[in-house]
Amino acid sequence: MRSNLKNEVRALDGIDAKLVSLLNENARMSIAELGRAVNMSSPSVNERLKRLEEAGIISGYTVTLDPEQIGYTLQAIVRMRQLPGKLKELEELIQSIPQFIECDRVTGEDCFYARLCLTDIHQLDEILNRVCEIAETNTSIVKSTPVKRRQAPLLVGGS
Repeated sequence: MRSNLKNEVRALDGIDAKLVSLLNENARMSIAELGRAVNMSSPSVNERLKRLEEAGIISGYTVTLDPEQIGYTLQAIVRMRQLPGKLKELEELIQSIPQFIECDRVTGEDCFYARLCLTDIHQLDEILNRVCEIAETNTSIVKSTPVKRRQAPLLVGGS
């Protein structure tokens, strides 16, 4: 069995879970604001956050952009099945095209499911023409996103 499938699960205590939830809502919250929210001193909160980072539970702080507000009016989901011997080349191509904003390697008939942000349908055609040289594709246009990408539910105290 692969070692990353056997990682030790660490449940968060209530305070850690609250800190992570607060930062998930607003990653720019100050240590002082976090401390007030959990009724702890700033140094204590800072130490907890440092431990969460060192444990790999918090792996970064980020900004979330609205693609439409920066010109990407179209999104698509593309399922891809590489042509024989082209798996690595397909993966590298996907990584090199910035309009692919996320991609999962999956089991089943297809090998990749990917999401694209696009300015228009012509941009989709240009990208798919490149991909089709090394993979079969099946594309769906996104009409709406009822559940935006979110964090995994927190396991608090062994729940």
